[in-house]
Amino acid sequence: MHGIFEYIMHAGEYLLNLPENLIEPIEFLPDFLKDALIDSIGLVPFLFIIFVLIEIIERYYTKKRHLFVFWIKKIGPLFGSLFASLPQCGFSVIASTVYTRRLLTRGTLVAVYLATSDEAIPVLITYPQKAHIVLPIILIKILIAIIVGYIVDLLITYTAKEPVLEEQKEEIPDGCCHHHIVKDARKRDFWIHPLKHTLNIFIFIFLISVVLAFVLSRAGSEEIMAKYCLMNSPLQPFLVSLVGLIPNCAISVMLTMLYVKNTISFGSLLAGLCTSGGLGILVLLKRNGDKKDTFIILGTLVIVGTLFGLIFQYNLFNINTLLGNP
Repeated sequence: MHGIFEYIMHAGEYLLNLPENLIEPIEFLPDFLKDALIDSIGLVPFLFIIFVLIEIIERYYTKKRHLFVFWIKKIGPLFGSLFASLPQCGFSVIASTVYTRRLLTRGTLVAVYLATSDEAIPVLITYPQKAHIVLPIILIKILIAIIVGYIVDLLITYTAKEPVLEEQKEEIPDGCCHHHIVKDARKRDFWIHPLKHTLNIFIFIFLISVVLAFVLSRAGSEEIMAKYCLMNSPLQPFLVSLVGLIPNCAISVMLTMLYVKNTISFGSLLAGLCTSGGLGILVLLKRNGDKKDTFIILGTLVIVGTLFGLIFQYNLFNINTLLGNP
């Protein structure tokens, strides 16, 4: 039994070191490109496993979407925050679509966006030195989303224009990598879509890693690169919150990588993830005919993201002790 366990440990260690063993001997590659390849390839197996689990979650809640819409209308920000915290962006698409038909409140939609995890959680899990902050991030975002969601419904009195609804067939929102989710999924879809998603995120991580590694090789150290990125400046959470609004999953990957490389603070990461509503924001921009209403929602996200980003960046109220100084 001990021999089998030892064999498994050696096999695991060999697989973990395989990218480095394969890439390091390639002499014509510059060091920064080698580092980016080694880091990116090593994440692929973990990302695939995570995205298989996410695919199962997406299939389940898509089949039960009528129940989600019912409860999100009844309980609002509380229910929306809890389910939006699952590591996918499909739920924000549902919430945005329902909101543009004025079937749920503005506060509920804001809560969904604030709690949406998008791609940051799967990427963070693949980094052992940062995995311990995954649960705190999820809990913080849920708490912020619930509180802000109810405050928005209570204080923001602007009444959005009623949309002009066109007759259309009921649509099932895209999955987190733009694939169309159907009710009767084939068995192979449960590994093909995660495989595609893993490939997409691998490309994002690799490209971002190449840029960061190249800049780091020129800057000389992480401290100098962080200084160029306004590390510990009050402007950083605000700027990162604006970047988070871009409706593309590559953005949350980029913010996570910047945090892992100690280039942005935990507060700035939180600010960016609070405004990163995923594809839901794209749906809002396309389908919400009331531009003032859209501006209020996006402005609220930026204000909230920046505020809480500053609180955590400067450890106001000694709040970081709850997280073990992330």
